[in-house]
Amino acid sequence: MRKLLFYIILILLAENTLAQELNCKVTVNAAPVQTQDRAVFKDMERAIAQFMNTRKWTQDTYKNHEKINCSLFITLNNMPSYGNFEGSAQLTSSRPVYGTNYETRLINYADLDFNFQYQESQPMEYNDNSYISNLTSILAFYAYFVLTMDYDSFAELGGSPYLQKAYQVVNNAQNSGVNGWVLGAARNRYNLMESLNNPQNLDWRKGTYQYHRLALDVFDKTPDVSRTKISEVLTGYKKIFAVNPGTVLLVLFFDAKSNEIVNIFTHADLNTRREVYDLVTSMDSKRTIFQQLVGN
Repeated sequence: MRKLLFYIILILLAENTLAQELNCKVTVNAAPVQTQDRAVFKDMERAIAQFMNTRKWTQDTYKNHEKINCSLFITLNNMPSYGNFEGSAQLTSSRPVYGTNYETRLINYADLDFNFQYQESQPMEYNDNSYISNLTSILAFYAYFVLTMDYDSFAELGGSPYLQKAYQVVNNAQNSGVNGWVLGAARNRYNLMESLNNPQNLDWRKGTYQYHRLALDVFDKTPDVSRTKISEVLTGYKKIFAVNPGTVLLVLFFDAKSNEIVNIFTHADLNTRREVYDLVTSMDSKRTIFQQLVGN
């Protein structure tokens, strides 16, 4: 009986280790911060990684090889007082392309308002229904944003439940008085969620599915068809640009996809490359990598 109970416990523990969704690599760069206590930064790095990777964010069960690969690079610039930190963060995430060893980037997002309080070994408390601390709210926002983009890439608007979770995090933080949660810089968390929740931008999210599931996942078998599908996505994004040229969604897209778009169309015929060049530069004229599409 004891042996049976032991095996049941092992099975439950094994299932729990497979349940979490994220495989998030966390790096904290605190070189600019003037303090003698450097151990706090390693503790912070460990605690943030544990928060992201051991918390259950969905009702789905993931196996280890199914976890979403993402990374969080945090740069701390200042510690104005003990336990208070100011800096920025770079969030990236990727997902595998079906039938290949290639991973395509979904998110490359710079957060310039990564300001928070942290004390070594302090428990990191979070609740979906309330604002407890800026750090855990930001991290939860990141987790739900990663899930939104990942699920959207596998099913049309599949990330909607997690988008609403991220939006709730923003709403909960409205009265915090902390930068990043209210109307302000074009690329802050508030504006990102407002853009993603805007019905006028649904085609941007649908494009995420078309680009990844209907184009990239079959690219090896039908490269020309996939290129046509991606061109259609870009044409749809240009319509969004015409209505709102300053939208953060197109910045988000090109930050993640510029290199990939060039690689995808490098071997297309010249007319196709010129058409794509005209499309992307009409929305993002300053990105010099697009010159490779036309050989300049």
